[in-house]
Order: sequence, then structure tokens, then C-alpha cells
Amino acid sequence: MPDLKQKIILSTAYLPPISYFKVLIKAEEVLIEQHENFVKQTYRNRCNILAANGEMNLIVPIEKNSGNKINIRDVKIDYLTNWQKQHLKSIESAYRNSPFYEFYIDDFITIYNKKHKFLFDFNLEIIQKLLEEFEIEKQINLSSKFEVKPENLIDYRNEIHPKKEFEHLNKLTENPYYQVFSDKFDFIPNLSSIDLLFNLGHESNLYLAS
Repeated sequence: MPDLKQKIILSTAYLPPISYFKVLIKAEEVLIEQHENFVKQTYRNRCNILAANGEMNLIVPIEKNSGNKINIRDVKIDYLTNWQKQHLKSIESAYRNSPFYEFYIDDFITIYNKKHKFLFDFNLEIIQKLLEEFEIEKQINLSSKFEVKPENLIDYRNEIHPKKEFEHLNKLTENPYYQVFSDKFDFIPNLSSIDLLFNLGHESNLYLAS
């Protein structure tokens, strides 16, 4: 596994998975890619939470583009449906009985109520809020240009992916912690980081740093 005490680059992500913050917390410098083209079926606009019936995908709808490629900074959120209300309702149903749901949820409701125009800006505010809740003091910088193979960077833009498995990343999140539906399901690793936050609260920082 590469040395994480280096400069890393990540994609943007919606309520990022735990592995996202695992690599972030241990890096000396962090870049988020802002010049790539949007990639479908990735964490860029989706996350996984644990609900009463098992894992659930939450997907932020985006406006369709006439071309096949669109810069990630230009991706607009589609508000034809009230997806914010749907996501918050799903999150409430999944985590209202977790130890720290009531402590944190109002901060996220505030973000959802802002109705951001662009996906990137919405994600970035959520990431900054999660850093605050996790008590992670880390400067987040944005990439200055797109590079297929960036030099002197550990590239996680396509490694942290819902449809791919990377052994060295899986090991980062395999240590179990309490989950709301642990009486129904075996421990499920690498869910959205809100699963960790609502279940562990202030101890999340220790889990991420371990």
C-alpha cells in the first residue's frame, strides 16, 4: 500500500464513503479534482447508506447534457423532483435511532435547503461540513488543471469507486463499529461517512485515524 503521508488527489463525492476520509485524514496535502469530466455511476453524485432493508443508494439527479462529456464544475443539479426531501427522509428513516443523529442532522438539513445550482459546490460544502464534524483540520485545495497521470500525487479519483474493489482500500474500512441495524445485518464496511458519524459521533475521528 502506498505511503498516505503524501499529497493526494480525490474526485468530488456526495456524502463520501468512509475510505474517502480515511485516506484524506492521513495525507499531508489534499486536492479535489475540478477539471475532470463527470463520470456516471460513481460516488460523484451517489452514496450508500444502511437502511432497514439493507444498503440503499442515494443519487443526486443531474441535468442531462446534450454532449457525452461535461466538466465536473458545470454539472447542474436537477430539481424536477424533490430529491432533497426524499434523501433527508431516507437518512432519517435509516439513522433516527442512531446515537448521534439528533446531534448532527440539523447541520445537514441546512445544506440541503440551500438548493445549490452545481453538484460540485453542493458536494464541497458537504465535505467541508463533514471535516468539521469529524474534527479534521485539513486544507482542501482544488486542482489547477486536469492530468491523466498527475506527478507527485497519489491518485484516488477512480480508485474510490462503488463498483470496484481495491484490497488496500477495503482494509482501511474493515474494522467493525456499531451500526443501527446490527441485529439484522453483519457489519457493512465503507458506507457513506454519515453512517460513521451518526453511529460513533466524536469517536469517528479516532476510527478514521486508525
